[in-house]
Amino acid sequence: MRIDRVKLVSELARQDLNQKKLVEMSGVSRATINYIRGGKSCSDEVGEKLAKALGVPIKALLENQ
Repeated sequence: MRIDRVKLVSELARQDLNQKKLVEMSGVSRATINYIRGGKSCSDEVGEKLAKALGVPIKALLENQ
């Protein structure tokens, strides 16, 4: 799965969260979040954890196909 890095950063800004807080809320490592922010893909499980932590549907974070 590929998370849209712009959508992820936008959602973090909208909720006034930083990367450290997202790590704490999601249980996803900081390194993995850095990879995603760099445009790398992630597992479905990681994507779901991030969406759940942010309180948004996973589709809100995915790149448009």
